[in-house]
Amino acid sequence: MSSEKDENKNTTRLAEDRTILANERTFSSRMGLALGALGLAVGLQAVFGEANPTWLAKLAASIFIIIAILVAIAGYKNSKKMLERLNTYSAEPASAKGMFTVAALISIGALLIGLILWMI
Repeated sequence: MSSEKDENKNTTRLAEDRTILANERTFSSRMGLALGALGLAVGLQAVFGEANPTWLAKLAASIFIIIAILVAIAGYKNSKKMLERLNTYSAEPASAKGMFTVAALISIGALLIGLILWMI
């Protein structure tokens, strides 16, 4: 009976490790989505920048910049919550500090891109 209990405990631990690794993949996907939204913003400005009125192209690009910032912030918050709820056993999870740094840099970069697009 004790052996079965130990095996179940080990299975639960491995499941938590897999969940933490899946959380990291989800965070990475969200940061990729944020970067894709930034790329779309720059592309919209490049393609439609000469359109009249010019503020319309800038507004469209700004919407995707806002989306990028919101996705980065939400991705960090959700990943941090998951890290706080679960324990690791064999896996070495990415730190919440590292995830914050990535999300913050993407958000700051998005703000700077927005500022540059409105100055052009």
